[in-house]
Amino acid sequence: MAERVRGRAPEPAGGRAAPGLPAGVRLWTFDAGPGAAPDLSALDAGERRRHDAFLRPADRIRFGVAHAALRRPLGGLTGTPPADLRFGRRPCPRCGGPHGRPVLERPAGGPEFSLSHGGELVLVAVAPGRVGVDVEPVGAKPPEPGLVESLHPAERAVLLAAPEAERPAAFVRLWTRKEAYLKGLGVGLGRALDADDVSTAVPGWQLVDLAPGKGHAGALAVESAGAREEIREIRERGGAFP
Repeated sequence: MAERVRGRAPEPAGGRAAPGLPAGVRLWTFDAGPGAAPDLSALDAGERRRHDAFLRPADRIRFGVAHAALRRPLGGLTGTPPADLRFGRRPCPRCGGPHGRPVLERPAGGPEFSLSHGGELVLVAVAPGRVGVDVEPVGAKPPEPGLVESLHPAERAVLLAAPEAERPAAFVRLWTRKEAYLKGLGVGLGRALDADDVSTAVPGWQLVDLAPGKGHAGALAVESAGAREEIREIRERGGAFP
């Protein structure tokens, strides 16, 4: 599905588009579990201070891997030393505030990207247009009833139709699709959870279920304008959505 690198990102020449991804999309999977060794040289000074401030080793590893995982591929794609990259935010499309999608400010004109870390994995996606990615561990606990009730009616119906034993995994697959889509829009969880049905096709977007491994589920959302639909392999590897 994508390059899997333990603790550090691929070299700048790496990150070729994986078979089955929408055209122009590149996706990396990183191990952020115990024993991973983040490449702190890729971080800027502020990120290194934040890394050092975490008290729990697991939090330091996850932060270091995630931020190096984002910087090294973007540095390679733009020809910029990773630590010299500077990030900003687009205006929020919902309220106009300075907390929309993250963007590269230096160098300007770089690709769109999305970063997610959950459990022991980090995913980074890069695309020509708006993109969102999410990864979460799949547990055994059923989803919180209040959270299920906040979803779109069609999404609730999908979850209730799943066998009880499969409902935790079904919820995580649904949730990663929703988070990836909302990240792609640039509104995050500030948008009402019942505003969109991500259990099926969303107009103008491609939603791709991912199987990143290690007991995790993931999803990719890519704005579909000009992109070819080449997602059969990813859907097969990610499992059919209930």
